[in-house]
Amino acid sequence: MAGSGRRPEHRGPPELFYDEAEARKYTQNSRVVEIQSQMSERAVELLGLPEDRTCLLLDVGCGSGLSGDYISEEGHYWIGMDISPAMLDVAVEREVEGDLLLADVGHGIPFRPGMFDGCISISTVQWLCNADKKSHSPPKRLYRFFSTLYTALARGSRAVLQLYPENSEQLELITAQAMRAGFTGGMVVDYPNSAKAKKFFLCLFVGTSGTLPKGLGTECANEEPHQAKFTNERTRFRNVKGKSVKKSRDWILEKKERRRRQGKEVRADTKYTGRKRRPHF
Repeated sequence: MAGSGRRPEHRGPPELFYDEAEARKYTQNSRVVEIQSQMSERAVELLGLPEDRTCLLLDVGCGSGLSGDYISEEGHYWIGMDISPAMLDVAVEREVEGDLLLADVGHGIPFRPGMFDGCISISTVQWLCNADKKSHSPPKRLYRFFSTLYTALARGSRAVLQLYPENSEQLELITAQAMRAGFTGGMVVDYPNSAKAKKFFLCLFVGTSGTLPKGLGTECANEEPHQAKFTNERTRFRNVKGKSVKKSRDWILEKKERRRRQGKEVRADTKYTGRKRRPHF
């Protein structure tokens, strides 16, 4: 599930797409290396790591170790996971400083509880939304990933996952499973008004609701839509597809709001909206 500095086109499972030729091609591409380094720097910045100690980080979808190089430069230790043997072979040849693990993160994060001080991931998480095999269920694979990641991270730490969502539905699916696993946080969008520079970072908090960092390039923009926050209290109103449970209070309020936008007459919202009624005999 190797990350690259460009928006990936879905051409089958990542372990096949990132074969030996592709792995070497993108690792030697100076533009890709530059973008990968920039996104890694931003992801580590969003982690908010303490400045007075060395940390152990998890790099999900570490690929050939380009993001790990930046972690090493910052003086931290790291362990990288990737599903592509070709990518990891290139990382070994490059003699990266981190430890490497060949694994499918859709099967979970196989480390002891509280082991990591933070996690970064560059251009990887969206791969879990693809059903490359008949046995693959994107909601289940995402939940398995997020729930085991939550356990592997120390309390008070963060995970920062840079991703390329294909659409809003995919983004809802990913954030819904993160909430269900216990994370709080939200989406930080850098340069939201730029077609090329726009980047999505899912900033997740473990065991604490921290202040969501501001996205870069949002000084002149309306920041609120670009920093969607969520807390686990909303989880019970959402199903696995990220939508409000049918007939729930949230579902009713959303439906009424849609009808208002259509110019239709709708009853006012009250504290009784969506309440359960006694059965009639």
